[in-house]
Amino acid sequence: MARTVAVTFDYRCPFAYNANLATINAIRGGSDVQFRFIPFSLDEAHLEEGETSMWERDEAEWGSGVLALLYGVAVRDTFPDHFFDTHLALFGVRHEQGLQIQDEDVLRDAVASVGLDADAVAEEARSGRPMKALAAEHTEAVERYGVFGVPTFIEGDEAAFVRFMDRGNVADLERMLDLLPWTAFNEFKRPRIAR
Repeated sequence: MARTVAVTFDYRCPFAYNANLATINAIRGGSDVQFRFIPFSLDEAHLEEGETSMWERDEAEWGSGVLALLYGVAVRDTFPDHFFDTHLALFGVRHEQGLQIQDEDVLRDAVASVGLDADAVAEEARSGRPMKALAAEHTEAVERYGVFGVPTFIEGDEAAFVRFMDRGNVADLERMLDLLPWTAFNEFKRPRIAR
């Protein structure tokens, strides 16, 4: 039976880009692991206690990453054949081009760049379905697995927050997958990064 592993994402995080690109590279390289991609809102995670949830706010009060997540979820769930390319394009506009992902024109250009109809994606992103999925998946990640950030990898009942320093490196992903079931290994963090 193939392993099933989920990876969380928020387009604002460069480490999420590194991990999600490695995951897509592994899939495209023939990995026998079944991967799922779970949206996680850093805007929601950084709310102060008692503040109104992102999914209960008017659009004008969304954080800077919510609309991009809605675009990603819309493509993942409605145009799945284009998800990998769109996912990487949304990360790329933020981390390679330095553009603002709260700017809807940037998002529309990103989805159009991979051959999608930007109007159709925008309509789906604002339909309410992606927001419900984002709210449900984010909430489950927090309540069931204790997820606090991206990228977090989830397998079975275990979750691990991981930061890969190299973008898209499948060898890093494979090494992490070997360690993921090792629950006696809780934290390994370098106080300084030699770069």
